[in-house]
Amino acid sequence: MTEAVSPPVSLADLLARARDLEGRSLADLAAIVGAHTPRGGLHQKGKIGELVELALGATGGSFARVDFPSLGVELKTIPVDDAGRPRESTFVCVVRLDEAETAEWETSWVRRKLARVLWVPISGRTESETRVLGRALLWSPTAEQEALLRDDFEEVMGLVGIGRIEDVTAHIGRYLQVRPKARDGSARTLAFGREGERLATVPRGFYLRPTFTGALLRDPTATP
Repeated sequence: MTEAVSPPVSLADLLARARDLEGRSLADLAAIVGAHTPRGGLHQKGKIGELVELALGATGGSFARVDFPSLGVELKTIPVDDAGRPRESTFVCVVRLDEAETAEWETSWVRRKLARVLWVPISGRTESETRVLGRALLWSPTAEQEALLRDDFEEVMGLVGIGRIEDVTAHIGRYLQVRPKARDGSARTLAFGREGERLATVPRGFYLRPTFTGALLRDPTATP
């Protein structure tokens, strides 16, 4: 049975809690909250984030809101190598394909998710329970960073909005890309085709490229 941790009362409280976890292994963290240690693999990636959420007192859960609603903070754990470089792209949120034609950056879910992020690096081999938490970073995009992300968002959603969903690949977007987001190839969601017809297609998600996250982990104001 997991042990409930009270939500942080301020940004300073949240960051202090996260910094206190620096150097602890996932096994240590699991023991603290009374949970099982994630052992790696594609289907365990989300479990690592859930474990850190438990340890920090997140309350957002699986609802359509950020992980720390009262503080407006989203938590993102990020696997890194021994040099602190991200090993993979970072999932942000699901792309709302059926709303692409009217989507705007200012009111988008991806912008809300990235407005304030607590980054927690996780180092070590992905199949090992000795993976260790690194130094947490509380980040909000600079005006220049947001402009770059907005450009990528508008390029992708512009294509989807005119019915070119199948033309959207992971190569599009300088720092914010779109990739399939589903447990297997059978999952489907609805989008619109070139003639306005409804199409069944694979769900997509927004992801930040490692070049972007790696730069901001070194310097929160960086524009790679």
